[in-house]
Amino acid sequence: MNEKNEPLPGVTISVIDAGITTSDVDGNFAFNLSAGKKYELKFSAVGYAEKTITDVEISATNINELNVVLTVAAKDLAGVTVTSRSSARRESVNSLIAYQKNTNTVASVISAEAIRRSPDRNIGQVLKRVPGTSVQEGKYLVVRGLSDRYNQAMLNGILLSSTEPDRKTFSFDLFPAPMVDNIIINKAFVPELPGEWAGGLVQVQTKEIPVADFLNVQIGTGFNSQTVGEDFYQYKGGKLDWLGVEDGTRALPHNFPSKTKVSNLAQNDLNNYGKQFRNVWLATPGNAPLNSSFELNGGFTGELFKKKIGGVLGIVYNQSNRRLQFDNAVLGNNGGDLDLYYNNNRYSRDVLAGALANLSVQLSPNHRISFKNILNVNSSDYVIDRYDGRDYILNPSIGEKTKAQELGFRQNTFFNTQLVGDHNFPKNNIRAKWYGGFNILDQYIPDQRRLFYTQDGEHATAPYTALLGLGASQKSGSIFYSNLSDYIYNVGGDLSKTFDLFGQKQTVKAGYLFQVKDRLFNSRPFFVNTSSTDIKRLPPDQIFAAENFGTGADKVQFGELTGAAYRYMANSILNAGFLQFDNQFSSQWRLIWGLRVEDFDQLVGSVKTSDPRHVHTQKTDFLPGVNLTYKPNDKTNIRLSGSQTVVRPEFRELSSFAFYDFELNAQVVGNSQAKRTKITNLDLRYELYPQGGELITVGVFYKQFKDPLEYYFNRTGPATNTFNVANTKEANAYGAEFEFRKKLAFINDGLKNFTVTGNLSYIHSRVKDTVALDRPMQGQSPYLINAGLQYELEKAGFSSTLLFNQIGRRILFVGNEAISDIWEAPRPLLDLQVAKKILNKKGEVKINISDIFNTRAYFYHDLDNNEKFGKHSEDRLAINRNYGTNYSITFNYQIK
Repeated sequence: MNEKNEPLPGVTISVIDAGITTSDVDGNFAFNLSAGKKYELKFSAVGYAEKTITDVEISATNINELNVVLTVAAKDLAGVTVTSRSSARRESVNSLIAYQKNTNTVASVISAEAIRRSPDRNIGQVLKRVPGTSVQEGKYLVVRGLSDRYNQAMLNGILLSSTEPDRKTFSFDLFPAPMVDNIIINKAFVPELPGEWAGGLVQVQTKEIPVADFLNVQIGTGFNSQTVGEDFYQYKGGKLDWLGVEDGTRALPHNFPSKTKVSNLAQNDLNNYGKQFRNVWLATPGNAPLNSSFELNGGFTGELFKKKIGGVLGIVYNQSNRRLQFDNAVLGNNGGDLDLYYNNNRYSRDVLAGALANLSVQLSPNHRISFKNILNVNSSDYVIDRYDGRDYILNPSIGEKTKAQELGFRQNTFFNTQLVGDHNFPKNNIRAKWYGGFNILDQYIPDQRRLFYTQDGEHATAPYTALLGLGASQKSGSIFYSNLSDYIYNVGGDLSKTFDLFGQKQTVKAGYLFQVKDRLFNSRPFFVNTSSTDIKRLPPDQIFAAENFGTGADKVQFGELTGAAYRYMANSILNAGFLQFDNQFSSQWRLIWGLRVEDFDQLVGSVKTSDPRHVHTQKTDFLPGVNLTYKPNDKTNIRLSGSQTVVRPEFRELSSFAFYDFELNAQVVGNSQAKRTKITNLDLRYELYPQGGELITVGVFYKQFKDPLEYYFNRTGPATNTFNVANTKEANAYGAEFEFRKKLAFINDGLKNFTVTGNLSYIHSRVKDTVALDRPMQGQSPYLINAGLQYELEKAGFSSTLLFNQIGRRILFVGNEAISDIWEAPRPLLDLQVAKKILNKKGEVKINISDIFNTRAYFYHDLDNNEKFGKHSEDRLAINRNYGTNYSITFNYQIK
């Protein structure tokens, strides 16, 4: 590739006594060389300085990868051959850092090697290592203190959509780490990128065509310190639960009527249907099995009809079992009086299974067509056991005792297929790319059940009574089904032309994207009620016995919450085009500038304007972007960036659909009045690359938000708590980032195998509105710390990595005048990986320990306003959790 990270086709690569070849449309090349020898490779291309790589050692057990960056030949040396020399090891390390150095904007790059050296199992865990980023709930990305809704994701260059039905976010734990080749986190906008983000744009690139055939297998096991040896409860399901797939065991009864027909049924007919549901209201006790993982991936190359073909295939499976102990409370007022307090255990069996199939045909060295596919199933089979609690709404003096359970299964299925064409026309200095993509996200929640019991708090021997009134409730005695299907269609392309001006190579690039999103959401909230005290005092499996259903006062009645509010459709159409110039004015000055135009048309709820669910918005946004880079020398970059971007409400955020969240003890509701947010972005960064594999960066940034959208907690009356989204008038954020990667050989030669890495971010933000506000933006931490120490003894095949992460306190949910904000307290994380190659370096054993400190997580109301959590202060806990320490061991073997 060149110094702009553009692949260089047509480069001549020669090996003494082994032959000559040229690079293809992606700059790739391959040689079949004898093992056990060292070779010298020479690279030459018109307009570029010749480079020679020495000490290229060929291993019999591994595929040798060599990444090379060529520099433009100086104009005043025309007719003179200038050759640079580098060792193979140094060049490979340099290229990883050089990719970040030569990006056309402010960005961070994570290589496949960095992913391999961490104990992270999915991309959600990997991303918390990036400067200025943190992760909520192990999967939702926060960049520069901006919550997940301000970030965006792309897969192989194609825009993805939100993976959650209830929030604008992307669940990065969808992607198993072994399937990923590299990750680029853009922090500054350029017009060729999608314009809907403000914090970070995460570009995930799955594995591409290999240079030679390979086959790897990996198995692993592990456990969580809080789970092993403890009781473990599960929701009785089907034979395919272990695969994360619901096999129909939890499905609606056969021939169950539609929502429309149910609303016209007599009570006796409804009760007959109610009898057909499974009488499973209690979790099954047992012991948690060990966690397990399996991975098989391989690649091939060959010829078909005299055309070079290749592919990468892989499957991955991870099952983790966890017992999460947590407590939660709901305040009645800012004086600290409690409405509710619960002690809970959450038992979950989480499955992440995936398959990848990428195929390519090289029509010629300058033309390639690729067919890329990825399928993931991400599911959770869980039980929330609320084994003790107090309800001070029912009994304000000492509280009614409560106990409850929620049994649930949630299956997310993600499928993405892409057809991509890459073409190079060297005579005209033109590169073209076209693509078409189809994406499906299905979320299925079948047979979710909730049941509460209460006991007179003044009498310890009083019987527990099920909370089953005469009304319709999603809180207790409920059976809930939902289906959400997103279908996303993408088509687009871009064209770039390189030409000479000012004695330098210039590039103009234009492109177009057309994207259609369709969503269908339907829920079936069923309820059971009774006025019989005798029935309410029965155990759950007896309450819902078939003989108890009937129309009398001493019987149980079955029903469904019907109406348009429990389903919705949505559609959006995005037309986007851009024009971008990449101007190299001299060897020191580079300017990337241009304009992106996005026309966005969104419809939510219903196509009928008379329907109260109907929400329609149409906006055209002009999004400029400018990135100026100054290179005073080969080791230094100074970047200045300015742009405008937008963030639009997600379908669910505009929908009036409301559902009860068992863990939050509140209704979650959308807001049809939510508006898009416009953001102005400014960045200034200094980058120093002292030597191969090292970097030091220091940067500052500023962001201004118009109409930022945040999640609010609202208390509108006794036992009526809601979470919704709302716009504030404006907000601003500014901060500084510092990142370094340094070998310790400068201290002492005995430390040459150690590398220290780290990054530190400081961020300040404030929200402004018509009312007096003085708080940070939701999800924004004032600081983020990442640090790592790596040790590698290459000849012995031994390596170890120690990683530390901590974030400052941040707002989980915004409160109001009645109830203050809920804050998340800082929590340190320490992870360790030790790896050793065995069996002639064809095998590798890795031991991972994550969350070694196992510090309890506290979410609290800062009632004394001292900006820190104190157990013995006026502060009141909203949620506190204990995650446990994870231990795992894996064995990887290279079969081929």
